[in-house]
Parts: sequence; C-alpha cells; structure tokens
Amino acid sequence: MLYLIGLGLEKKDINIKALEIIKKCKKIYLEIYTTKLPYKKIDLEKVIKKKVIDAKRDLVESDFLIKEAKKQNIALLIYGDPLSATTHVSLMNEAKKAKVKIQIMHNTSIFNAISETGLHLYKFGKTVSIPKWKEHYEPMSFYQTIKENLNIEAHTLLLVDIDLSLKEALRELAEASNKELDNKTIIICSQLGTKNQKIVNGKFKELVKKIPRVKEPFCIIIPASLHFTEAEFLKI
Repeated sequence: MLYLIGLGLEKKDINIKALEIIKKCKKIYLEIYTTKLPYKKIDLEKVIKKKVIDAKRDLVESDFLIKEAKKQNIALLIYGDPLSATTHVSLMNEAKKAKVKIQIMHNTSIFNAISETGLHLYKFGKTVSIPKWKEHYEPMSFYQTIKENLNIEAHTLLLVDIDLSLKEALRELAEASNKELDNKTIIICSQLGTKNQKIVNGKFKELVKKIPRVKEPFCIIIPASLHFTEAEFLKI
C-alpha cells in the first residue's frame, strides 16, 4: 500500500494517525523537490523515529513508488498537504490505474496558512509559480495570471521555484510587470506555521530596492483591493 502523508508546516505538525501508519511502513520516502523544509531532515527523523529516504523528482514521477507499494507498505512524506502539488495528484491517479491501494493523510499547507496575513481566503484567485529563469528561457506568463486576478479583484498567491532566492524572484517579477506593480503593496511570507514565521508588507518598488531578510520556504502575495478589515490587519 502507498501512503501519501502531509507533514504540515512544522516538524511536529504530523498527526497521530500518520505516525501510526509510519510505524507499519517498510520504507519512508521524503519528497524533496517541490519546496525546502524549514527544518533539518534529521529533526524530522527524530519525530517519526524512523530513517527517511530522499525522493527527487525523477523518482516520484516514475513508477518506482507504485512498484514498491505493490510489494510492501511504503509512505511518501510531503511538506504541507499531499495533494497541493499536481505531481502528487498524478501519482495518486497512476496508483489507482495500477490497482495499488493508496491512502491520503491531509495536513495544513501554505494555502490556508496565508490567512495569517489577514487576507480573506475566499478572495484569492488562481495561484501561480515563479520559475527560475535560465539562459534563453525567461517565461513571463505568470504575470498574465496576476493581471487577470487583479482585474476580478482577486488576490494572487505566488509560489516560488525551489532554486529561486527572494532577490531573484522579485527581480523576475519586476521585469515581467514592467513597473506596473511599483506602487502596489505586496506581502512576503516566510516559514509560515513555524515559530520563525515572518510576514512583511510594503510597496513593491521599495522591497525590490531593500530585499527583506527572510528564510525559505517563502511565498509572495499580490493583494487586490482590500476589504477594510484586511487593510486594518495589514496596518497593524
């Protein structure tokens, strides 16, 4: 059987039911390519009392885990909620096609933790990711989604490529927006759900000049027009 287990946002967020499942699994894999953990792997191992095996993209997106799950109980540990990333939804579908039993253990994720900014969750539009630009590869399509969200008065949650620093992410956003966001208030969230969480907000052009010191994982929010309760919360 294959278990997809959400770790939540802090190393002790894993629930009792998930710990009971981990005890009976022969192998425990840790997905390490969608986001960086805000703690060390060894600290997680101390919590679950088992060694974990790193699972990179090529392993998770192959049929390796499904073949393993046909022979024994295995678990894939995923930061946040297991089905927040489309990769893991695909893995669930492939397991069902192969007639491999699968169980999902949900947990908190960035998608509900962003409510700590004071923004109303129901006012968020499409979520987009900022990719790491490479030579001859500088996609800006993510900005079109931001504009579409703003046109319908919806906030935008921007996730960031695992290899992208905040400085690089803001630079790419600045180039893609071509100064259209300069006077817009944006929010930067770092390590939400942990004791080290940090929420910073300010004018985009000011944050580009003076990059806030934040730790991974982090995300960026582009708010649309604010309800008075949202504006009051951000001001405080």
